Amino acid sequence: MEEWKWVRKKDELSPWDTPMGNKKCYVSWIRHRDIHILTVGSYTYTTDQRFQAIHRKNSDEWTLQIKWAQKRDGGMYECQISTQPVKSFFVNLSVVVPTATILGGPDLHVDKGSTINLTCTIKYSPEPPAYIFWYHHDQVISYDSNRGGVSLITVKGDTTISCLIIQSALLSDSGKYSCSPSNTDVASIQVHVLNGESPAAMQTGSAGLSNSSVNILILMSVCWLYSHFMMNLRLKTKMN
Repeated sequence: MEEWKWVRKKDELSPWDTPMGNKKCYVSWIRHRDIHILTVGSYTYTTDQRFQAIHRKNSDEWTLQIKWAQKRDGGMYECQISTQPVKSFFVNLSVVVPTATILGGPDLHVDKGSTINLTCTIKYSPEPPAYIFWYHHDQVISYDSNRGGVSLITVKGDTTISCLIIQSALLSDSGKYSCSPSNTDVASIQVHVLNGESPAAMQTGSAGLSNSSVNILILMSVCWLYSHFMMNLRLKTKMN
């Protein structure tokens, strides 16, 4: 949800001041993409119910609220005050669309009996997702099923990391896996559990580690370190 406020400064006129006789001033919000007057005073002049003008009585704040902001809402907006001459303030809105990616995709080949590690990263989100569901063959993965050996590590932040760890890979563990955050589209990967085959696309590393407690701890540490590395990187970028 996006909000902008116009706040009267000492040398500016409030919407109820009368600079020219009894003529009142009004605050309007205008979208420049299509030169559409969205609000005048507390009235809304659009059929899109996501837009709303908010003003508390005797307050100097006039807020344009956009619920459930979409990429098409990006662009220039003007807050216009009907003084003589007209005063305008401009705001450029950039709507960032969150993205989810599973590392190592679109295909991952692992040996039977090894540990599968699927890492999903969610970037460009104003806030961490409320939840993340993992699916196998379009069925929600249960972490306390009879299959056993399935665990999930999620670290939320500017970049949210979700690691799905499956021990002792079985041939039946092959198939499509999907990471489904609450605030963006689904990301998928195709996992192939091999029984002794060695295809050219065979991947080494975390996806093909043998099943041991040490290796599971290593995988968990890698997920944790990666998430903190990404958060520190974003922090340094903002500071620069």
